[in-house]
Amino acid sequence: MDFQLTEEQKAVQQAARDFAQTELLPGVIERDEHQKFPAEQIKKLAELGFMGMMVDPKYGGSGMDTISYVLAMEEISKIDASVSVCMSVNNSLVCWGLEKFGTEAQKQKYLIPLAKGEIIGAFCLSEPEAGSDATSQRTTAEDMGDYYLLNGTKNWITNGNTASVYIVIAQTDKEKGHKGINALIVEKGMPGFEVGKKENKLGIRGSDTHSLMFNNVKIPKENRIGENGFGFNFAMKTLNGGRIGIASQALGIASGALEFSLKYAQERKSFGKEIFQHQAIQFKLAEMATKIDAARMLCFKAAYLKDQGKDYTKAAAMAKLYASEVAMYATVEAVQIHGGYGFVKEFHVERLMRDAKITQIYEGTSEIQKIVISRDLLKN
Repeated sequence: MDFQLTEEQKAVQQAARDFAQTELLPGVIERDEHQKFPAEQIKKLAELGFMGMMVDPKYGGSGMDTISYVLAMEEISKIDASVSVCMSVNNSLVCWGLEKFGTEAQKQKYLIPLAKGEIIGAFCLSEPEAGSDATSQRTTAEDMGDYYLLNGTKNWITNGNTASVYIVIAQTDKEKGHKGINALIVEKGMPGFEVGKKENKLGIRGSDTHSLMFNNVKIPKENRIGENGFGFNFAMKTLNGGRIGIASQALGIASGALEFSLKYAQERKSFGKEIFQHQAIQFKLAEMATKIDAARMLCFKAAYLKDQGKDYTKAAAMAKLYASEVAMYATVEAVQIHGGYGFVKEFHVERLMRDAKITQIYEGTSEIQKIVISRDLLKN
């Protein structure tokens, strides 16, 4: 087993790190404070090819592997998880799903501008009473012959107002259960499509999270992804890749907390010496580093399996489960290491702690990851 990164992967990692430090770090506190969407930063990220990293170049993407995607997500997330979640949704949930299951016409019309970052996409599964449970969809897509009539509400949608293209999961035939669900491509501006208010969130405050309302929106049949009734399978397969993205985001948040803590521990003095010389601080740093490395290996394993075309369902769920727990652990420890300064915004770690919590919730809660893992174990 080779643990060495390729030269190309190292270059991607360095480019992401440089971007995070030069373009994201200045202004990240202000964007968080004022819930400002990082439009300018996303545009520059797209120019680097990071909004369609794994998409074939013939469709406007960068053609990179999933390991490179994990590396880039980690570096971006160290500084601004609001940027990385936008990047994750566009890459893992929207671009991947369209490239894997979309028609050639759908790829030409939607995937190319999405992969280039000319427009942003959104993935619409969660509902007020459904969360990540795709089988309990109340949003309906009534088959009207040559179009679907879409009605319902979606909640907690990342890129909710800034997206131009939305993949919406909706129930077409309730009697068929999960086999009666479809995935539809919805364009912003379609009559009857309304964006609700922006959510005032604990963390990732710069990201654009909204409810979406659909009132008799006519969706052409050519905007359905896959065969009739494929929507549930589409959502499940797409969420697998999404878990790698969120695991990588959690990994980055934890890594950022460790880096800020290492820097602070070598500058801050207590009882006549730098605090890193105190064994209590050393223990915290060692525990953080060990858990972060373990989370990174889980992310790499899931990414490797995906790149090899092997089943990565369990690996992605494990990576997301553990990395999100490490993100919470590491950020809480970082605040503790910083003491009173950890409670102050200018030292960054309190923001990382707030951002870390959402990684345990979206793309399925920790409990959902455990269900996915146990089902995989029990089928063998």
